[in-house]
Amino acid sequence: MNPKFARRMIRFQESDLTPILRLAANPEVISFAGGLPAPELFPVEPLKKVAARVLDEHGKRALQYSTTEGHLPLREKIAARTNKNLKTSLGAENIVITTGSQQSLDILAKMYIDDGDCILCESPTYLGALSAFNACQPTYREVDTDGEGMVIADLEKALAEEKRAKLIYVIPDFQNPSGKTWSLERRKAFMETVSQHDILVVEDNPYGELRFEGTTPPSLKSMDTKGQVVVLGTFSKIFCPGLRVAWVCGEPSFLESFCNLKQAADLHTSTLSQYEIDAFLSEYDIEEHVRKLVSVYRERRDIMIRTMDEAFPAEVTFTRPEGGLFTWAEMPEKISGRDLFMTALEKKVAFVPGGAFYPNGGHENTMRLNYSNMPPEKIVEGIRRLGEALREAL
Repeated sequence: MNPKFARRMIRFQESDLTPILRLAANPEVISFAGGLPAPELFPVEPLKKVAARVLDEHGKRALQYSTTEGHLPLREKIAARTNKNLKTSLGAENIVITTGSQQSLDILAKMYIDDGDCILCESPTYLGALSAFNACQPTYREVDTDGEGMVIADLEKALAEEKRAKLIYVIPDFQNPSGKTWSLERRKAFMETVSQHDILVVEDNPYGELRFEGTTPPSLKSMDTKGQVVVLGTFSKIFCPGLRVAWVCGEPSFLESFCNLKQAADLHTSTLSQYEIDAFLSEYDIEEHVRKLVSVYRERRDIMIRTMDEAFPAEVTFTRPEGGLFTWAEMPEKISGRDLFMTALEKKVAFVPGGAFYPNGGHENTMRLNYSNMPPEKIVEGIRRLGEALREAL
């Protein structure tokens, strides 16, 4: 059979990055490639008890179809935590549960993007978001981004020039892939600028609670006076990604349309997973669990940055994130991240070549490194091996 795929499938052919990242899955490889939490920190024993209790007490409901919006007690708890963490004023009516943040990105693209519409994004930006958006065949305008966030002058230029701009996608806290966090001043300037335009802002916040130092600046949503900012949150980075439970925060009128598309996609997110998380939040202290994550990830970040200082050539620069899961390195232009990956793989160490995070190409002399998943001794050994590969490439 020779299937006649839709045109959109052109963007879903196997990337040249796919086979090399498949090689990184070899258990003999020290991998800094994935954005994976530390599996040893998953609360397995508490979840065993929670799962049994949910099935004993709520089995007939937890195993049944549910509402598209999601389990109301869980939505109430998410709204309360969001208000505390993001300085917002939300209720359960502002929350819809999704099957991972990836589903939120997919639905948002379907809601707003027609073929050829423009998405504004940071430069670089999250590869997974690009994958979700690509089905709707947008164009991308990369807005200049520095250590404080989107450069406002370039944002204003993009908004003036891109007549089909429909959506701005940003990760202001511990950005994937760069690890950078927007300053308060840049957030204020960004919101002042976008409020003058009829455009949706998607504030993706999967890592915001994983802060190692400093103070948390207000979210973009907390400065939103027009209802144009929607916030994405998830339990994947602060709890268990395998449960596939996340959420989108927005105005009720927006969420009504969002739910229509979600219902067409999956009817609802796993009822059982929602009941289990709700029970865990009621019976255990998730704030203490997050503090444990922060303690471990802070140590691993410190070890990775310290070893990079020692092992990397002086010509290589990298970010020093205040939280999250990633650091980002820039190399001399003559070094290709993809070529370096193959050299590093021979030394049994892996990372993600950075060019994939730029929707319009270029910037191949970059790489993303994850520090949350590997134990300290492997971080040290892996970074030393990568340092050797870098010196060979110079």
